[in-house]
Amino acid sequence: MEAENCTRFTEFTFLGLSGRQDVQQGLFVLFLLVYGITVVANLGMSLLIQMDPRLHTPMYYFLSNLSFCDVCYSSSVSPKMLADFLSQQKRIPYNLCAVQMYLFGTFADVECLMLAVMAYDRYVAICNPLLYTVAMSRRVCTQLVATAYIVGLVDSAIHTCCTFRLSFCNSNIIEHFFCDIPPLLALSCSDTSINEILMFTFIGCVVGCSIITVLLSYSYILTTILRMNSAEGRRKAFSTCASHLTAVAVFHGTLLFMYFRPSSSYSMDTDKIASVFYTVVIPMLNPLIYSLRNKDVKDAMKKVIGTNLCFHPKVFTGRF
Repeated sequence: MEAENCTRFTEFTFLGLSGRQDVQQGLFVLFLLVYGITVVANLGMSLLIQMDPRLHTPMYYFLSNLSFCDVCYSSSVSPKMLADFLSQQKRIPYNLCAVQMYLFGTFADVECLMLAVMAYDRYVAICNPLLYTVAMSRRVCTQLVATAYIVGLVDSAIHTCCTFRLSFCNSNIIEHFFCDIPPLLALSCSDTSINEILMFTFIGCVVGCSIITVLLSYSYILTTILRMNSAEGRRKAFSTCASHLTAVAVFHGTLLFMYFRPSSSYSMDTDKIASVFYTVVIPMLNPLIYSLRNKDVKDAMKKVIGTNLCFHPKVFTGRF
């Protein structure tokens, strides 16, 4: 009888971040600026890495992939959110909601695993420098990046399929600004216990493996750095790792807060703030963190800017 009385919705409606029109207009300007910085900074980072031969190393190869992931990660949410700020009806078709969830989940997993790969790269570079060129060959780096994408695609497909097999009978109003797993589970009138188990298991494996890899890598790195006789060597090693540790702490902290709680503890206002942080702010912060704290990137940036100011023809001959 419940199945017979259940109406299948063809679209969902977002409540968004605010119901006040004046606030939404202010948020539109703010998040448009943030999204613009995200796209320009990340694409600029990728282009800079391609143009400067000194940055053609495994570490910057992974950073270039992280920048690409950040653009896709942010673009799966931000354009729709910006459009909704200017719209009275914040609607999204059922199928497009599934597509948004799938893309967001994929790139969130890829970002998580890419941070782990970058930690492993730093471990090999600092703890086993003589084996670095062999252990982090072009083939190995390509395989690591490909594995991250395969895991992201498969994991996101599982969650998306399981979520959109649920029934949404009572309401189609999502108390959020994009299609994410927790708000949709809270909205469903079906038993979501299996979905919660899958979420804790699969996302737990991805996030857990990433965090364990980062912690183990940096525990060995810290031990190696403390054994260095050269103060300059220790300073350089700490400087190289500081930006990555900052990015890891910010990303994983918000991710753990969002997904590793039962749906009964779902809080609209709190989770919206956390979601804004890891969907919009973090993709903008990553290139800024790596550029401001990385001497090689700053030197490459100065070189490119200086070359452009001098109208040097070599600026157009970078390897792409």
